[in-house]
Amino acid sequence: MSIETLLPADTYTVICRSIISEEDKKNLISLYEPIIGPIALSLYFTLLHDLKLLDIISTEYTHHHLMTIMKISLENIKIARESLEGVGLLKTYLKEDENNTFVYEIFSPLSAKEFFNSPIFNITLYNNIGKKEYDLLKHEYEIPKIDLKTYKDITKPLNLIYKSSNIIENLEVLERKEGNINIENVIDFDLLLSSLPKGILNEKTFTKKTKELINELAFIYNLDTLKMVEILRNTINEKGLIDRDNLRTITRKYYQYNNNGKLPTLVYRVQPDYLKSVEGNKSTKGKIIYMFENTTPYDYLKLKNKGVEPSTRDLKIIEGLMVDLELPPSVINVLIDYVLRKNNNKLNKEYMETIGIQWRRSNIKTAEEAMEIAKKENNKITKKITKNTNIKPTNSNPAWFNVDTKKEEMSEEEVKELEELLKDYR
Repeated sequence: MSIETLLPADTYTVICRSIISEEDKKNLISLYEPIIGPIALSLYFTLLHDLKLLDIISTEYTHHHLMTIMKISLENIKIARESLEGVGLLKTYLKEDENNTFVYEIFSPLSAKEFFNSPIFNITLYNNIGKKEYDLLKHEYEIPKIDLKTYKDITKPLNLIYKSSNIIENLEVLERKEGNINIENVIDFDLLLSSLPKGILNEKTFTKKTKELINELAFIYNLDTLKMVEILRNTINEKGLIDRDNLRTITRKYYQYNNNGKLPTLVYRVQPDYLKSVEGNKSTKGKIIYMFENTTPYDYLKLKNKGVEPSTRDLKIIEGLMVDLELPPSVINVLIDYVLRKNNNKLNKEYMETIGIQWRRSNIKTAEEAMEIAKKENNKITKKITKNTNIKPTNSNPAWFNVDTKKEEMSEEEVKELEELLKDYR
């Protein structure tokens, strides 16, 4: 009997080797439901209820039981089940017989931090609910941070508190397990390989990392296998290998060409929490870093434009840098500020790409790192120009270059610029 044929008499058993907390249930409703829909979420909770409180494995039920409880058809149950599978909340196993027998294995959802730091879930959620709802939702999960720099860690290690004793090994107990996000079915690699001209591929062409990248790009840019084949034809080099950076660029351009120059909406994201600095630093530098971390590149461009909407051209430049170079939002904000100051308030694509590539190679991930490398490289250039020409370049540096300088030693223009920069973040 085909897996596509689901009958009311087909039985199922639910297995749960994971702890599902109340916080998980909140995350399922707030974060997952906008993506998978209410029916899929209802199926998840119904299967969870079938476990009867703390049981790890349920008794056997028929799918007619699900139809009765949920008041929906078998087809909708199947669609809901596949939605749960797609986001890693459920694994399904089938034993084919006169009446099919299914095993549904339930997994915990991602934590809020893991969810918002996942490029796939984060972008999908944003696209599904829009900027306003996304910002409200993310605000619910933000927690204040405490600056521990002035504190001393006096935590005692386990061996100083408890005496050693015999430990029972290999005891299988209930633990938290999150399902893997499986997006392998985005691309059919058998079809992809058979669609590419024979003889142009190297045996090392499709490494694990390359396959993962192809799947991620296909998901984010909504590309099927044959469209990806078209892109790969222009990506495979004379050695039969794929340059992953080149693949990113060509895929982005392909998407832009077919979507009137638009790109996925990355410019509306703020710095991920795990890349933010600890809150509580009330120095001028700390406030500037906080501002860079908690402003989207879109809003920062608008701020620099005195409230005027950013131009399509500028947004394309920024979006391209975020997609191709994977620079985090706060790093992009520092780059915007630096380039506008150094380039007469104009964003130059080639100039920004040159700096962005260097920052990516230097693994710059935070606003503070970006500020430091910008200042360091600028000082190198200034010294070189002064040494070769005996002419000191005019001061066209961002005001935050001098945030460690006493206020009375800063120029009036620098003080004014800093005050303007921080007026919304006091």
